Amino acid sequence: MQTTLKLQSLPFSSARTYLAAAAFIVGNIVLPQLFHMIPQGGVTWLPIYFFTLVGAYMFGWRVGLITAIASPLVNSLLFGMPLMGALPAIMLKSSVLAIVAGYAANRWHKATLGTLIAVVLSYQVLGTLGEWAIKGDFFLACQDFRIGIPGMLLQILGGWAVINLLIRKK
Repeated sequence: MQTTLKLQSLPFSSARTYLAAAAFIVGNIVLPQLFHMIPQGGVTWLPIYFFTLVGAYMFGWRVGLITAIASPLVNSLLFGMPLMGALPAIMLKSSVLAIVAGYAANRWHKATLGTLIAVVLSYQVLGTLGEWAIKGDFFLACQDFRIGIPGMLLQILGGWAVINLLIRKK
């Protein structure tokens, strides 16, 4: 199914940008808390990225970038997860996700499974290379590809469902 997006690329000067980002940040706080109730839930399901994807796709890279930076910081400060040492890599991957998702939405104006597969694989590959550069450990940098496949599938399938649901509600 292909639904044309009613794209909103909100500017930094708009209050709507910060209201939308705040809603997605809340989602990125609640969802990880739910998944952290499952042993290894965070590294398996990658919930910290979910609403960054949806926010960037629906409202542009600026909303996505605010969500990408604030979500891991707030989660770490409030709940100690992610650990401070993991923040640079997670914020890098989140930021890349925001930019790639915002670009894809702006370029193709559709939320298809194929587009979301490309978005998730793009940010994961680029983010893994960045994490490898940050940590100097290729095996550790590839953790999402070793453990996080269910989370990538959640982002693709769940992201597609949520984005298309929000499109229909507009």
